[in-house]
This record gives sequence, C-alpha cells and structure tokens, in this order.
Amino acid sequence: MDITERFLNYTKFDTQSSEESESVPSTAKQLVFAEYLKKELEDEGLSDVEMDDKGYIYATLKSNIKDKVPTIGFIAHYDTSPDCSGAGVNAQIINNYDGSDILLSEGIISSPKKFPELLQHVGEDLIVTDGHTLLGADDKAGIAEIVQAMCYLRDHKEIKHGDIRVAFNPDEEIGMGAHHFDVEKFGCEWAYTMDGGDVGELEFENFNAASAKVSIKGVSVHPGYAKGKMVNANRLAAEFAAMLPADETPETTEGYEGFYHLIGLKGCTENAQLSYIIRDHDRKKFEARKDFIEECVEKMNEKYGEGTVTAEVKDQYYNMKEKIDPQMHVIDLVLKAMQECGVAPMVKPIRGGTDGAQLSFKGLPCPNIFAGGVNFHGPYEFISIQSMQKAMNVVIKICELTGEYNL
Repeated sequence: MDITERFLNYTKFDTQSSEESESVPSTAKQLVFAEYLKKELEDEGLSDVEMDDKGYIYATLKSNIKDKVPTIGFIAHYDTSPDCSGAGVNAQIINNYDGSDILLSEGIISSPKKFPELLQHVGEDLIVTDGHTLLGADDKAGIAEIVQAMCYLRDHKEIKHGDIRVAFNPDEEIGMGAHHFDVEKFGCEWAYTMDGGDVGELEFENFNAASAKVSIKGVSVHPGYAKGKMVNANRLAAEFAAMLPADETPETTEGYEGFYHLIGLKGCTENAQLSYIIRDHDRKKFEARKDFIEECVEKMNEKYGEGTVTAEVKDQYYNMKEKIDPQMHVIDLVLKAMQECGVAPMVKPIRGGTDGAQLSFKGLPCPNIFAGGVNFHGPYEFISIQSMQKAMNVVIKICELTGEYNL
C-alpha cells in the first residue's frame, strides 16, 4: 500500500471530536478508527501493539542494530476538528495542479485568489475535498506518514536505526490529546508530533495559554421602575469587554504578539458570562495578562459593589520552548534531516498549542514537524501527495540519524 492509498483509507472514517462531551475519547466513533489503526499496525508487523481503553495506541518498530542508541517516538492524532463535518469525506485527486481554480462541487470553488497557498504546489498532485467536509489531513496525514515510514524502514534493513515508538491519540482538537498519554509507557528520550502545516514547518515555540470565565451578577427590576435599583448584567458585560485593549485580539495580532480572545458571551439582566482565552509566547507577559483580568474585576467591583464580578482563570498549557531549549539536539536533528531530504526548514512559533507542548511538560521533549496539509478545519483543506512523501522521508531520515548516536 502506498502513502496515498493509506491516507485516503483513513479519510473514510468520521473521527470528529466533541467539546461538549466529558467521555474519553469524546466521541465513540473515534474508537472505530482506532481499532482499524491497531489492526493495521499489527498487520504491518510492528511489535508491542496495544490500545488502552481510552483509545491511545502504542507500537514499536524494533531496533536493527546492536549499539545502544536513543529510543525516539513519533506521534499523531486521529480526531478531526469539531469546526467542520468529517462525515462522508469525498476526497478527490487533482493531478499535476496547474495553478487554476479548482471546482470542488457545483458552485464551490477553491481559488488561489482566496487561497494563494495553492500556488506553492503547482505541478504537484493535490488531494482536495468536495467542498462539503474537511479532508482530515489534520492529522490523518501525519498518521499515514508515520506508518508509511515504519513500513519503509521495515523493508529496507540497510537503514540502521534504534527502537522507534509510534503513538496515535484521540481528542487533540479539543485540547485533551495529551491528558491521558502514558509518557512512561511510551518510553522515549524524546519524540515528535507530525501535526504541522505546509512543507518545512518546524515548531518548538507555542503560546502559553489560559482560560478566563468572567461572571457578572445583576439585579433585575421592572424597567419602568428600575432607577437606582436595576443592575443590568448584560451592560456590565459590555463594559468589562471594553476594558480590554481593542488592539490585542486575534484579528489584530501576529507572530509573537499575544491576545485576549472573547470566545463566548451570554446573559440576561440578572446574570452574564464572558468566556476568554488568553495567549502569549512570553511567560512574563502571559502572567501580566492574567493579572490584568483580575485588575479589571477589581475595578468593576469598586464601581458596582463587591462580588458583582468574579473571574475564574485557569492555565491550560505552556510554551514548550522552556523545555526544548536545554535539549536543542532534538531540533538540530530535524534540521539536519530536512537538509538531507532537500526540505527547506521554516522554523516559526505556533500561534496555538500542540499535544507536544503538554507532553514536553510531562517530561517528553516533543517539537512539532510538518505533516503537509493546508487550510485545516474547513472544506478548502488540501494536501499534496508530494508533501506527504517529503514528511515521510524526514521521519525516515530522523530515525537513521538517531541510529548513529552513541550512548
């Protein structure tokens, strides 16, 4: 089976996760694909294949050398985003893409005028959707690349390598992918998530992240007799939102710039709630942002009375750079592998998070490598077959270079 067939098989499974669920995995349909993956790994001859009751899959490609070298791992998630349907994916291949508009379905066009990234892949073979679902390259492409690389190494014993561990997990898209990952069982010195975007992306810096739920207590009185009595929680919510800097939102920032993002707003006269996510690459600025939320709460309470406004601020994850910097050989290895595979590295910060960020703080240094997909989480998602092959080659080369380590 080649990498294209493998990936297309994966897209047939609906593995959408759900933020509304409290089960693990968040949707039972993820386990259907997990069972398929487990059997595929067994059929391909990997060792120590196991899946726990939460859908986390672990397996090993055994070492083919006598020397003791680091055990490394490759990780990808199999859930797809709640933002767009992953059911009934109808993938299409556009051979030798010529740079023109792509008709996905009647009336649905993927155009380089809107998505200029397409022009970076002229002459390549693109896998696209029919415009009604996402594709699932995030992150089924990562899984296909890892599995195909293990099969290649299995069949090419002239490439020397140590033990290689692979793991596939649910619920990354809802921020829960690393929560039940068994780092001790995985048993690696370091690992890589294959979950980045276009060719060459290498990420080992991500946001520090927190959530903030701001609750406001109002007083409801008949509006005809409300003077001096009513406290309109909705109006206070709008006042609170206006206290946060208007130029520090996702739509006004880029690069290393942090933000406050209002992701939810609901209320009535008596009660209102604002839900924020807080992001910043710089740890000091991140802490200052959380403090500013509390300062705004204090100012509101000084004006409207103690207990009128409360905030629950919770940390979500931290910048993996803090854990990667002391072990930069993990990055140097990828850069060398890319160079030898003819891939130009694009090192950039993630304006978000990955499972690797949480895993790094659980003791497993875990930067993120490109999987090759573009326009994730929507019906205009696509991936180049050549991009998947390049990602697979980088995995193979990393395994080969690690096999040259002496411990």
